[in-house]
Amino acid sequence: MNFMGYRRKNGNVGTRNHVLVFPTVICASSVADMISRAVPGTVSVAHPHGCGHLGEEKEHIIKTMVGFCSHPNVAGVLLVGLGCELITPELIAGEITKEGQRFEILSIQAEGGTTATVEKGKTLAAGLLEEAAAARREPVDISELMVGTNCGGSDTLSGLTANPALGVAADMLVDEGGTVLLTETPELIGAEDTLCRRAASEAVEKRIREITSATEAIAKKAGVDIRTSEPSPGNKEGGLTTLEEKSLGAVLKGGTSTVRQVVDYAEKPIEKGLIIMDGPAHDAVSNTGLIAAGAQVIVFTTGRGTPLGAPIAPVIKVSSNSGIYRRMKDNIDINAGDILEGEVSMKSIGERIFQETIEVASGKITKAEMLGHNEFAIHSLGLSV
Repeated sequence: MNFMGYRRKNGNVGTRNHVLVFPTVICASSVADMISRAVPGTVSVAHPHGCGHLGEEKEHIIKTMVGFCSHPNVAGVLLVGLGCELITPELIAGEITKEGQRFEILSIQAEGGTTATVEKGKTLAAGLLEEAAAARREPVDISELMVGTNCGGSDTLSGLTANPALGVAADMLVDEGGTVLLTETPELIGAEDTLCRRAASEAVEKRIREITSATEAIAKKAGVDIRTSEPSPGNKEGGLTTLEEKSLGAVLKGGTSTVRQVVDYAEKPIEKGLIIMDGPAHDAVSNTGLIAAGAQVIVFTTGRGTPLGAPIAPVIKVSSNSGIYRRMKDNIDINAGDILEGEVSMKSIGERIFQETIEVASGKITKAEMLGHNEFAIHSLGLSV
C-alpha cells in the first residue's frame, strides 16, 4: 500500500513541503514571524528558548530544534538568530547539515537590526520557497509513514470510542510495516502492566516501568500526588474519575501490537512498529516532540474539544462524542461519537481513521491546517538560568 509523499535527497519522506522560518532564540521570534508573514507560503514558530540553558537542558533543546528543522516535511529552513545567544543558527545548521537539510542563516545583530534582517530574510525565504516548489509527490510505501498519537481534552467516552478506534488504525498501520508513536507518560501511569505485557523484550519492559516511575517521582518531588491530582478539572467535567481510568483509555490509542522500543522526548526511533516516546501530557509539547522524533502526521483524539495544530505536520482531530463534533465541527475531522450511537462499528471508524491518515499524508488538508493552527512548544526540563 502506498501514499503520495515527497522523497528527500537523504531518502526520508515528507507528507508536506514547508519552508520553515525558525528562530533559534526567543529574541528572534518576532523577526522570524515578520519574515514569514511577508513571504506567503512559509511557516514560522515562536518559542521562549535558546538562551540560559544548562547542561542536559541545553542538549535537550538542541535535539528538539534539530529534529524539527531537519524534518522531512520541511523542504528548507531559514534559521534566524540574534547574535549573542547560547543556541545559535550556526549551531543548529551544523547539526541539520548532517541530515542533508537545505538552510539559510540570518543574525539580527550582524544584519544591523530588525528592518535590515527582515528585508534580507524575505529574499532568502523566497529563494527557499522557489526551490521547494520543484518538489513533486511520488508513490511511497506506507511502511515509511510514522504517525504520532495524542489525546487532549479527554472525557469518559475517549476510552470507549475515539481512542480504541485510533488503536484499530494504529494496528493497521503497524501491520503494513509503519510506525506509531504513543506518548504522554503521565497518561501511562496506572496502565504500565498492560503495556509491559506487550513489551518486545525485558529491556523494553524495564524502560516502560522506568519512565512511568520517574514521572511519578518528579510529581512527588514537587509535592504532588499525580494519582490524585489527575484527571484535570476538564477531564472530570467530562466524566473521568481517576488517573488509572484515564490512562487505561489513553493507551488504547496505540492499538494492540507489540511495544518495540521506548525513546526519549524528540528521539528518533530505530525500530518500526509501536514505539513509546517518554514525554509530558501537555498537548503542544507532545506534538512538538512527536514531530521532532519524525512523525509526519499526528492523529489527535478529543472529548472536550481542542483546536490545537502544529506548524509543519498535519494534525487529524477525532472527537469521542457527537456533541463536541457538532459544536466544534470546524475543528474536528472525524466523529467517533457515531460508534456510541450505534450508527457504525468501532472497526469501521478505525478503518476510516486509517484511510484519512493515508489521504492526509498524500496531501489532504486537515481542519487545523485550514484554520492556521501552528502551536509549538518544547518540553522544558527546568535547567535554565
